[in-house]
Amino acid sequence: MRKSIWALLWLALILALPATMAWRHLHTPMSLPTGQAEFDVPAGSTARQVAERLHARQILRHPTWWLLYARLSRQAAHIQSGDYMLRTGMTPLQLLDDLVAGRTVQYGVTLIDGWSFAQVMKVIDADPHIKHTLKPDDYKDLIHRLGGPKGMSPEGWFYPNTYFFSNGATDVSILQRAYRAMRRHLARAWADRAPDLPIKTPYDALILASIVEKETGSPKERPLVASVFVNRLRLGMRLQSDPTVIYGLGKRYHGDLTFKGLRSDTPYNTYVHKGLPPTPIALPSGAAIDAVMHPANTQYLYFVATGKGTHVFSKTYAEQQKAVIKYQLGGNAARYRADAPKTSGGG
Repeated sequence: MRKSIWALLWLALILALPATMAWRHLHTPMSLPTGQAEFDVPAGSTARQVAERLHARQILRHPTWWLLYARLSRQAAHIQSGDYMLRTGMTPLQLLDDLVAGRTVQYGVTLIDGWSFAQVMKVIDADPHIKHTLKPDDYKDLIHRLGGPKGMSPEGWFYPNTYFFSNGATDVSILQRAYRAMRRHLARAWADRAPDLPIKTPYDALILASIVEKETGSPKERPLVASVFVNRLRLGMRLQSDPTVIYGLGKRYHGDLTFKGLRSDTPYNTYVHKGLPPTPIALPSGAAIDAVMHPANTQYLYFVATGKGTHVFSKTYAEQQKAVIKYQLGGNAARYRADAPKTSGGG
């Protein structure tokens, strides 16, 4: 009888030792030679395949114990694909928890206010972590695909911000988030707009905000620039904004806005045509949209760049002439006649 008891005790001890070792291993930080490393789990990977790959990289010393625990805890079937960051001090159980929770490495793409849609797509197309599904032929119907009106230009519709995503996210999914963010901000701003604005629709506000965005990067000046364009719209004056002309010229613009360019008959030439251009010309920031919805209360009709990142604002054409001569022509009044068509407008 005594021998049987000792035999059972020895058997229990023999069985307990591996379990104890396994438990200790699962709670011991893994060995990461460089302190941290990325580990990718391809779509469709099984828990066994993940364990074998971790072992092959010498990250997991005892893959069988890790796999057994994953199965007994019913987590093996819930491992998610993606890129993961293995941190210093991470244990095998913490890794399993991350894999099941899908705590993947997040990449980011930043859309900058003032960018054109072409610039947005250039950055997105160049990102190796984004799955590229769109072709240029798809751009015409992109807004409709994202939930907007059919035939609407994608220009200006993506809210400037940094968007984080997991490896393999599609270009459409990122654009969808940026589009929805712009729609939300525009809707809130439109609902809270100042009364009696000469802007009929939220889309008109988006167009004007894109012009304000391109005219100044100064937060303090945005409401002032907006007031100039709002005042001009009220009076039926042409906006005369250089950035709209440049946008309309497209590849024909080579860095110098000439008199010929200012007379180009494109739909975006606000020196030639009254009112707003047909679409936005860039991504407006939230601040530019807010400035359009609540422009400063001024009588300004003109502004001119000082060359120092700011502008001088004028109520009359005579004041504008003096400002142009001082800040753009170096005080040389004789040059004004030749340059006046370029500098007498809103921008």
